[in-house]
Amino acid sequence: MANRISIKDIEPGAYKAMMALENYAKDTSVPTLLKELIKIRASQINKCAYCLDMHTEDAIKLGEDPRRIYLLSAWEESHLFTNEEKAVLQLTEEVTMISAQGVSDKTYNEVLKFYEEKTLAQLIMLIIVINAWNRIAISCRLIYKS
Repeated sequence: MANRISIKDIEPGAYKAMMALENYAKDTSVPTLLKELIKIRASQINKCAYCLDMHTEDAIKLGEDPRRIYLLSAWEESHLFTNEEKAVLQLTEEVTMISAQGVSDKTYNEVLKFYEEKTLAQLIMLIIVINAWNRIAISCRLIYKS
């Protein structure tokens, strides 16, 4: 693979803005392991190896069951995810693939069964942030080195 630009080096202001969003995401009230599931699922959809490598490693370090990570791409059929997690994973898929159908009322209202509006806003922002990172990593062909 040919070398590509480093946005961090060429546009440090843009990278600083992304890091501000990342720091916001870290400080939300969303449970840490759920944040990692969101990051992994969006990265699976976007086929971002860099982020998949990073966030599966992070999730395992935080105590996530590897079986759940293995089954994340088939979460709808798995008994290993709670209804709450399934609602958030559906939201993750719909926001990540926003051009397909937008975010359905069904999904939006299902998430509101488990979370207040402020947390729903945080979830949407978390999904947006990982999608932005996926696009940076894929466009620049970043390689994760743990």
